[in-house]
Amino acid sequence: MKTLDIIVPVYNEEDCIEETFNRLCNVRNSLKDKLDTYFLFVNDGSRDSSIDILKKLSNENYFVKVIDFSRNFGHQIAVTAGLENTNADYVAIIDADLQDPPELIVDMYNKSLEGYDIVYGKRLKRENETVFKKVTAFGFYRVLNSLCNLDIPTDTGDFRFITKDVVQALKQMPEHNRFIRGMVPWVGFKSAPIEFNRDERFAGETHYPLKAMLKLAANGIFSFSLVPLKALNWIGIFLFILSLVALIKMNLLSATILFVASVQLFAMATLGAYIGRIYEEVLKRPLYIVKDKYNL
Repeated sequence: MKTLDIIVPVYNEEDCIEETFNRLCNVRNSLKDKLDTYFLFVNDGSRDSSIDILKKLSNENYFVKVIDFSRNFGHQIAVTAGLENTNADYVAIIDADLQDPPELIVDMYNKSLEGYDIVYGKRLKRENETVFKKVTAFGFYRVLNSLCNLDIPTDTGDFRFITKDVVQALKQMPEHNRFIRGMVPWVGFKSAPIEFNRDERFAGETHYPLKAMLKLAANGIFSFSLVPLKALNWIGIFLFILSLVALIKMNLLSATILFVASVQLFAMATLGAYIGRIYEEVLKRPLYIVKDKYNL
């Protein structure tokens, strides 16, 4: 029988874990005649009792595997650790907050049997999210797709179902600043969406505040697009023309100096973002440190 690993990154989800486990067990039972299903929880340095709950579940259930990080390394790294520690025929990725319905994994599996290596969840509605988050989420992927030669599905997250071939391809991508929802379409393979309405969190507060969202957006843009660098060339041409105008009309000189200075700072920040990523790759530090493993 073929196997399925369901990867679940966990960060301070003590109020959600048991309900997530119960609903994943329903998925496991639904697929028991088709797949041998395991749960792979990755504890991303939680400061609450998440790891204690996960250890208990792993002690009581052989199909519950746990990776415990030494500290918080981030959601994308936690997903990566799950991918690097699986040899299953299929892999599903889902968060522990139950905004993405685990039951949809069954539909994703059935869809994959039609010849798709990637089946991703496409959000139609987002329950109880702020207007700001909805607008920024709507605009981000459309801006990103316009900046790079890559078709990243809009209105999606990391909730998806992939085959072993896709996992093996992702394992060959060791970059530190990871944007998995861009890396998956980059490797290719045939894909299809499953549409759903996204629920509100089962309990607790979001672990993706504005700062984390901006960091994820930056990783997406700087990892898959050189347009910001190329734009600096056009800005340089514009400033050259502006400087000629300033020579003719000296009253524009002060404004021009301030404008040029601000653009220079912007250009330095853009270059710094790319150089910083090169620096992190050159260090060759591991993506994460594992403190303990259970049932692995």
